[in-house]
Formats: sequence, structure tokens, C-alpha cells
Amino acid sequence: MSAIPDRAMPPRSSQPLLADGRVSIYQPEQQGLIYPELPSFSSAAEERLHLKQRLVAACRAFALEGFDYGFAGHLTVRDPEHPELYWTNPMCVHFSQVKVSNLILADHKGKVVEGRHAINRAGFVLHAAVHEAHPDIVAMCHAHTVYGTAFAALGRPLEPISQDAAAFFEDHVVIKSEAGQVAVEERAGLAVCDWFKGVKAAIHQNHGLLTASRHSIESAAFWFIALERCCRQQLLVEATGIKPALVSAERSRYSREHVGSEYIGWLHFQPIYDHLALSQPDMFD
Repeated sequence: MSAIPDRAMPPRSSQPLLADGRVSIYQPEQQGLIYPELPSFSSAAEERLHLKQRLVAACRAFALEGFDYGFAGHLTVRDPEHPELYWTNPMCVHFSQVKVSNLILADHKGKVVEGRHAINRAGFVLHAAVHEAHPDIVAMCHAHTVYGTAFAALGRPLEPISQDAAAFFEDHVVIKSEAGQVAVEERAGLAVCDWFKGVKAAIHQNHGLLTASRHSIESAAFWFIALERCCRQQLLVEATGIKPALVSAERSRYSREHVGSEYIGWLHFQPIYDHLALSQPDMFD
């Protein structure tokens, strides 16, 4: 593989800097403290291995969250050197059994160009369409979860009932196209992909949740975990029959900016990755 200039990953992030040059208010002003830093790479091969390890960790995190449902569920990340290709989890392999060695590399037409496993047809139809239509999107996540699927049946957006939910305020959409129909035809992907302009998440009516990131697979994975959690919380609140107090639009936008960014999603995933790296070292096989 050809070498690439040393740079911070991911280069496609549009995270605005604060007035003092920090990426986030959570980034310490005091120097010398232990704090996660965005990595840099000296070659495409080095960055590729990094992305593959994080993709596997995202799959393992989904297993810990109980997001498995047979062979359903697919996570993708764009290759750093060949952006027309993306890495994804193999078909019919449980999230807990995904490893660096069994990931597959595919093109936007669903052809496997590296790896021994088949590709998930539904994953190809939805994810490949979005990746191809939006070159800025580097990663996507989808799984058939209990609460996200239940909430998707309502066909309406998440409400800002908490600071966590406010992270998705005006940053997710409800997709009604192809609602409830199994997405195995390419037209289904085309009907869905246009909805991902400028948002990090989607609630696909009668189907479930999807997240997309212009930053990293870590960000896409964490915001999927967070969205599932928010759907569960809203369903629990609504089950009481009491109308919840909502965070105001102004405060929701403030929270979204400071705790709902792509960078914050990446940051949230770092302790998850560290835990998995220590407890499940076989994922690097």
C-alpha cells in the first residue's frame, strides 16, 4: 500500500474548534493530563488496521449491548486508501465472534473483494447506497434492536426529554420510505440514502435505527448505542401516561453542540474500546 502523509484521524471530520483551539469543552485546558487523543498515521496500512480494530470493537460492543438478532445487523467503515470500498462484519457471524481476520471488504455493488465470508444483502443495499451517495460519510451502523424497533413503529422523532436525548435534537430524521419492507432491492437503498444529508441518525419506520458518521466508526457505534438507550427511555416515560417536561429548543441545541458532536461520540467510545481490548483480546486475531 502506498504511504500517506501523517495526519490526525479522521480527516473528514468537520468538528468546529472552540475559541481557545480545543475540540471540545471536555478537552482539558491543563497540560500533561491523561486524556484520549485522536491518532495519526504514517501509512494507509497503519490506518487501515486501526479502522478494522475499531470496527471489530464496535461489533463486540453491540454484542455486549444485546443487539444481536440472528444474522441481522451490519456495521461499515470506509477504507482509508480506497474510499470506494468499505469494511464490514461478515454474514452469519455473531457480533461476539467478529475478528480482524474475518472482516470483509466490499465495493458499492456488493462484490466482496477481500475476505472469505458472504456479505449481508440488506447491509449492502442500505449502507452501500448511503456510502456511495455521501462521500463524506465514513461509517454506518444498523441493528435490529428491541427498543429502537419498537419506537420506530411510532413513525415519529425522538423528543428532547433529557440531556442525552437532546444530543439528537434536529440531528436525526424519521424515514418513511420502504417502511416495513425488507430492504433487499437496490431501489430500497436509493430511497433511503438521501435522508442522511447533515444528520447522524435515522429512525426507519417499522424497521429500526441507523446511524452515520463523517468522523469515525467509533462515533457511529456510540451514537447508535445512545439512540437505542434514548428510545428505551422515551418508551418508559410514555408508559407512565404522564406527559414529560421537554428540554427547550435553545437548551437542546446547546446540549447537541457540546455533548452530541461526532467528536464526543468518538470520545465516549474510548473507554468501551479499552475495556474490550483488555477483556476480549481475541478480537485482534
